Amino acid sequence: MHRKVIAPSVLAASLLLVIPASAASSGPGAPGIGDPYYPASGNGGYDVSHYDLRLRYQPKTDLLEGTATLLATAKQDLSRFNLDFGLQVSEVRVNGTKARFAASGSHELEVTPAKPLARNTPLTVVVKYAGKPSELKVDGWTAWHRTPDGGVAAQEPDSAVWWFPSNDHPLDKATFDVSVNVPDGTQAISNGVLQSQTSRLGWTRYNWRSNKPQATYLATLAVGKFDITTDKTASGLPVLNAYSKDLGDNAGAARASVERTAEVADWLEGVFGPYPFNALGGYVPNVTAGFALETQTRPFYGPRQFQNGANVSVVVHELAHQWYGDSVSVEGWKDIWINEGFARYSQWLWSEKEGEGTARELADWAYSVRPAEDPFWQVKPGDPGPENQFHGAVYDRGAIALQALRNEIGDEKFFEILKGWPAERAYGNAKVGDFVRYAEKVSGKPLAQLFETWLYTPGKPDASALNPAAAGAAARSFSAAPAQQTEPKSWKKIAETNTIHQHDEHAGHAGH
Repeated sequence: MHRKVIAPSVLAASLLLVIPASAASSGPGAPGIGDPYYPASGNGGYDVSHYDLRLRYQPKTDLLEGTATLLATAKQDLSRFNLDFGLQVSEVRVNGTKARFAASGSHELEVTPAKPLARNTPLTVVVKYAGKPSELKVDGWTAWHRTPDGGVAAQEPDSAVWWFPSNDHPLDKATFDVSVNVPDGTQAISNGVLQSQTSRLGWTRYNWRSNKPQATYLATLAVGKFDITTDKTASGLPVLNAYSKDLGDNAGAARASVERTAEVADWLEGVFGPYPFNALGGYVPNVTAGFALETQTRPFYGPRQFQNGANVSVVVHELAHQWYGDSVSVEGWKDIWINEGFARYSQWLWSEKEGEGTARELADWAYSVRPAEDPFWQVKPGDPGPENQFHGAVYDRGAIALQALRNEIGDEKFFEILKGWPAERAYGNAKVGDFVRYAEKVSGKPLAQLFETWLYTPGKPDASALNPAAAGAAARSFSAAPAQQTEPKSWKKIAETNTIHQHDEHAGHAGH
């Protein structure tokens, strides 16, 4: 056999003729999206526009089988990319062709397409998989809640890893179609509008559509036996609420709260502007978890939220998130204040409306009831750190910051900001600094120092910081000791919702 020897320079030249420039320069997408709180969350190199999830779930065995189709765009020349996912994968196709794949880390699926992907080109990724979500643990915890008659996916800052492959970070929002096949007599609840429901050979398929951009942690799935109520709002939005049939003594209080969803949303429209999505509702599954979560269009409520009776305040909180958190989402998880400070302040405004204590009185009490040496004042709501992401200070000190803003700029400009911000940033992402600049623009006042004091400076601010424009009055209001003030009637009821995002399984370590 005679083997022809090719000079290196000739070989290099010939390779350039057959390898596209994009392939020669392509590289792997980053295994994380770049969030310092959760370096492994999300991925780089591509952007997803739509998820189509076709699932089959057997409640008796907790077996979930799925085919996920992701419509995306390559944001760089890609030789490989990652998806966040933890179940067992049997096949991956990219643009119709089988791709190599391998699991890595605690929840990474590395996908190597048959040929490199050029920047700005569309790609379709199909992943076939199966597994028992309840058996998947990431860093020792799970976002999947097993129930007596099924299972539920709900958790923050991530739950997708347990039931569908994704780019799991709020920076990459997408629309969703979720189709779920379950045994007859069992329901499947998800986000958005139920498009259709069909039965065949002992199985019923539910087809849900969420037609506005949605962060992956806000996608939810609940399978079980529910009592379902439906209605329409005055403007025609479909309302669907669902309650596990075995909620026991919490059943009445849960219904008495969640059935007021449309009323609360109508009131919130007066505060935050038009409701941003295509459906309303909420669901209460029979889980042991005590928290609630603003899953888009259909919040999740743990039954323990209602153990002391009806709790409309928690409904106010989760529905406020539809504007602040769901439509306008965090750019990074350090920006959690633009979700939670506003959702807590909405509870204070509801109290004001109900005559159970004004927002000003609640801010007074929240300030004075905690002494300066309380560790509460060491948490910075504007950048609390991953270990304090859902600390009470993000909520209460974060809401005090908004009352300080209201005092400084007056009600007219303040409520103009509350409506204008979700309109200006609809379906996008934002940082705390973006809100500060927006508030300065609308109010015409320099506000950086006010927010620096309340959101970024450890320690209890001086009482005069509540209202720099009228420091004497503010100081008199805010310097009173708790014993000298009357506790607002709504304080304890609002305090009952402080466990809203204390995610039992991992006690505040929300994510990975």
